[in-house]
Amino acid sequence: MIRRIVVCLLITSLMLTVPLAQAQQPGKVHRIGYLSTGTPGPNFEAFRLGLRERGYIEGKNIVIETRFAEQNFDRLSDLAAELVSLKVDLIVAGNATVTRAAKKATSTIPIVMANAGDPVGTGLVASLARPGGNVTGLTNISPELLGKRLGLLKEVVPKASRLALLSDVDSRSTGSMLEDAQRTAKVLGVQFQLLEVKGPHPDIEGAFRIIVKERIGGLVTAPGPLIGLHRKRIVELLAKNRIPAIHTESQWADIGGLMSYGTNQADLYRRAAIYVDKILKGTMPTDLPVEQPMKFDFVINLKTAKQIGLTIPQSVLFRADRVIR
Repeated sequence: MIRRIVVCLLITSLMLTVPLAQAQQPGKVHRIGYLSTGTPGPNFEAFRLGLRERGYIEGKNIVIETRFAEQNFDRLSDLAAELVSLKVDLIVAGNATVTRAAKKATSTIPIVMANAGDPVGTGLVASLARPGGNVTGLTNISPELLGKRLGLLKEVVPKASRLALLSDVDSRSTGSMLEDAQRTAKVLGVQFQLLEVKGPHPDIEGAFRIIVKERIGGLVTAPGPLIGLHRKRIVELLAKNRIPAIHTESQWADIGGLMSYGTNQADLYRRAAIYVDKILKGTMPTDLPVEQPMKFDFVINLKTAKQIGLTIPQSVLFRADRVIR
């Protein structure tokens, strides 16, 4: 009799449990917008890795809506509007230009910058500590970076008396770095010249005519989408005129630039996933301070050094994180 009672209780329990299980709603699938000036690549993969490390699996508890402008900056506004119309939970923006387009498209959807230059100077946030509004994330700007690039370039071309910075005239991030660079140039005993180009069709060749005419002994390229967009042509002109240069990102060295020293972009995009996680769990963007870079890479391309007839000192080679031979 007792056995029959137990069996009946088990059956009743199962009958009650099944409907309850069927009635349970699956966990929310978050929808993230990802907006970039370029194409899918290592930075996007680093961001996806950061999400996986925090338990977000695409197709299971997260969907990533990607929009890549493929270097056509004019498309950014429309692509940002598309993401807003999809009612994404937040938008991850690749750089300051992308973030600006996203911010114009929405003042309510949280925006996470992954790799923005000078977000305060460009008006994207009120301050790094208290960003305000719906934008936060990571900046690739560290004030001393330009000065360090100048120092490395001077070590490689010690006889150079004139160095120059090639920058976008509309880039506000350049101004924030110039003061430190000018101090460094004074200590190094070199004249420092600013060469600015303007989009959408910058006169890169004209800038190089000035470099040759003024006998500038070395060039630093400034960060920014416009300069990056013409990366290949700049590297070609540097090689043609046998001008030593140092750049902001390792992609420059990978395509033939002599040296690069700057933030590890993959690390920034991977860390952007931390902001995504916090916002999806309820933290407001205004309560998340903007972070500056923590990891830097120094890359030397010895093939290019040989091509332009330059010997890299061993003291400089020893400090490189990667050497392209």
